[in-house]
Amino acid sequence: MTLSTRTRTPTALAAALRDIQAPVQDDLSKVSQELWRIVSADVPLVNEVQEHLMGMKGKLFRPTLLLLSSSVEHEPPARAITFAAIIELIHLATLVHDDAVDHSALRRGMPTVNSLFSHQVSVIMGDYLYLRALRELVALGDLEAMKAVTQASNEMTLGEIRQLAAYDALAFTERDYETLIRAKTGSLFMASCEVGALCGAPNHRESLARFGERLGMAFQVADDLLDYTEGQEMTGKPSGLDLKEHKVTLPLIAALREMSASARQRVDALFADAEPDDEAIAEVVTIVRDHGGLDYARRRADQFSREAEDALADLPDCAARTALTDAIAYVVERRW
Repeated sequence: MTLSTRTRTPTALAAALRDIQAPVQDDLSKVSQELWRIVSADVPLVNEVQEHLMGMKGKLFRPTLLLLSSSVEHEPPARAITFAAIIELIHLATLVHDDAVDHSALRRGMPTVNSLFSHQVSVIMGDYLYLRALRELVALGDLEAMKAVTQASNEMTLGEIRQLAAYDALAFTERDYETLIRAKTGSLFMASCEVGALCGAPNHRESLARFGERLGMAFQVADDLLDYTEGQEMTGKPSGLDLKEHKVTLPLIAALREMSASARQRVDALFADAEPDDEAIAEVVTIVRDHGGLDYARRRADQFSREAEDALADLPDCAARTALTDAIAYVVERRW
């Protein structure tokens, strides 16, 4: 798998995702129904927020990974659908909390919970989603699956705390970055695939967990690259938003190692400015590109992709394995 400088069109990627989801499409269509069942409550505000969130939910990529992982040996058992809904709830909860922390007004082109309702509602609803997911885990009674999901939730939370505690953002190293993306993104991808294996392919639990972790890390590097390479019409967020928010990701980390003193001064100036303007952001994006930051990040995404593909080597030859392999290309080539 190679993360090239040119990516497929959104239409082609949408078709690719449909192909990936095809082996589990029938079960995937039931995940949304499970989501509604799990979160429903006799509280008007809860139902109003949930209706908004269900309209915001994405492509159900993590549930897709879980269902595919559960079907590499046999047809996925019915409980895999519930586990897939639980994974999506955990993911939704993190998005709601992230938007609250960042005071984001939009998510996927739609108003966030905190902008449409209130910051307080956003925090409480994020908690509610987590707790409903945990309640469902307890009802299923699978301790190994519960361990995998709660471990991922714990790692995601610790990752957020570590990022908030990084007082000198520009001292953030590549090792720090990889620890962060493994926690914030790789851990839930890993749990998705591991729980899927526990449902229907326990002999491949270790391999699928490894696949999920490395796929998640490739996903995050690709996502961080988009902030430097794509405009708002493609990603749903302005290019350079991470820089505007003083977030240090792999392209900048790599470029910092190569840039001149004068270029470093421009980066330092941007991070010293509480609200850098578009011109300053564009200048630093150019500096990062010219000092090899984007190329280096692409190489690392390629490496994570190869490691994900290697993890699938011992799986049986089946439609689910083919779809999981195709998911690697989808992750690194997507444009939104």
